[in-house]
Amino acid sequence: MSSSPLFAPELAELAQAHLLRQRREVSPLLPPADLLPDQEHVRGTTYLINGQSRLSFGSNDYLGLSQHPALILAAQQAAARYGVGATASPSVCGHSPSHEALELELAAMVGLPRAVSFVSGYMANVGVIPALVGRGDAVFSDALNHACLIDGARLSRADVQVVPHGDLAALDAALQASTARRKLVLTDAVFSMDGNIADIPALLALCERHDAWLMVDDAHGFGVLGEHGEGTLAHWGIAGRGGIQPGWQGRLHRLIYMATLGKAAGVAGAFVAGEPTLVDWLVQRARTYMFATAAPAMLTEAVRAGLRVIQEEGGRREHLAQLRHRLRTGLKLQPAWRLLPSETAIQPLIIGSNADALAVMDHLDRQGLWVPAIRPPTVPSGTARLRISLSAAHTLEHVDALCKALSEAV
Repeated sequence: MSSSPLFAPELAELAQAHLLRQRREVSPLLPPADLLPDQEHVRGTTYLINGQSRLSFGSNDYLGLSQHPALILAAQQAAARYGVGATASPSVCGHSPSHEALELELAAMVGLPRAVSFVSGYMANVGVIPALVGRGDAVFSDALNHACLIDGARLSRADVQVVPHGDLAALDAALQASTARRKLVLTDAVFSMDGNIADIPALLALCERHDAWLMVDDAHGFGVLGEHGEGTLAHWGIAGRGGIQPGWQGRLHRLIYMATLGKAAGVAGAFVAGEPTLVDWLVQRARTYMFATAAPAMLTEAVRAGLRVIQEEGGRREHLAQLRHRLRTGLKLQPAWRLLPSETAIQPLIIGSNADALAVMDHLDRQGLWVPAIRPPTVPSGTARLRISLSAAHTLEHVDALCKALSEAV
C-alpha cells in the first residue's frame, strides 16, 4: 500500500487535468429591508462568493423565487406551527397535512392523477427506478441523462443500455430487440448541461409501440415551461393545469413524471406523479421514500407558496424569455466558441478545453461575474463550457454586462 497521504496522487492527477473541483462559500447579498415590490428583481442575483460580491449566472433559481418574500414568510409561519424538522419518515409520522396538501396541488398543477413527494430529486430517482425494475428487466437511458438517473438505473440491477442522445431510431431498434420482462426508458425533459428539450410525444409513442414505460426527469422544465409553468408535459400539450389534454387520455399509464422543487420552485425537494397505482407502489417500495426522514413542513409550505407564484406571476417567464433573447442576440462569440441552441433558462457556451473554460471563468470573475465552468465527467471530454443560467431576477442590464465581459475575453 502506498505511503502517500490518502488519495493524494489521485487528487494531483485531477489538478493536472484541470478537473479539481473547488467549493466556495456563497451567500446571497440581500437588498435593504425596505425593498419596494417593483425592485424585487435585485434579489437572488448578487452573492458573496468567498467574501467577494459577484453577479451570479450560476444558480438554478430560474424564476428568482429563492428570495421571494412570500416563500420566506410561508416558511417562517410553518416553522412556528410545525417546528423545523419532520422527525420521521413519511410512513411513520413525517407526513403532515402540509405534505398531503402539497402532493394534491402538485398533481393538479401537472395534470396527473396523483403525486408523492421526496426530499430531493436525487433521492427520488435513485429510489424510484429500483422500485420499478430489477434483474431480468431492461433500462434504456439517454447518453446525456443526469447522474441521478444513471445511478438509479445502476442500483436497479436491470440490464442498462445507453442510447445516443436524442436518437429515436436507435431507441426504437433497442426496444425492438429487447426481450426483457419490463422495459423502462429514462430521459431528462430538459437536459441540464445542454438546455435542449426531449421529444416527449415521440418517446411516449415508442413506449406504446414496444410496451415500455417512460420516466421523465423534468428538473429544469418544471416552473419554466408551459403557459402556467406546469413544465415540459404542458410545453408539449400533453397535460397541465387543465388536466390531461384531448388525445392523451388513457395513454399516460406508461408515464412516470418526476420534477424537482429546488430550482424554479425556489425551495427544495422533488415529486413523482402518475397513475394512482404507481404512487401507491412507490410508497410501498421506493426505499428513499420509506427509510428517509421526510422534508420539514416549513419547506413544503414554502413550496406551496412558490407554486402560487409560479402560476400567478407569468411575467417572470416572459421576462426570462426576454433575457434569453438579449443574450443570444448580444453575445459576440470568439471563433472557437459555440452557443448551443436552447429555448430554456440554460444557455451553454462551449469553450472546448478544460484549461480554456477555467481561464474564461476566471476572467469573468475578475469582472465581478460568476459563471461556472463545467468540465468532464459532467460533460463529454472536449466540450468544457460555461453554463450560463438565467433567472427572472436578472435585468437586461445584467445580461448586457455579461455579454460585454465575454466579448473582452481572449
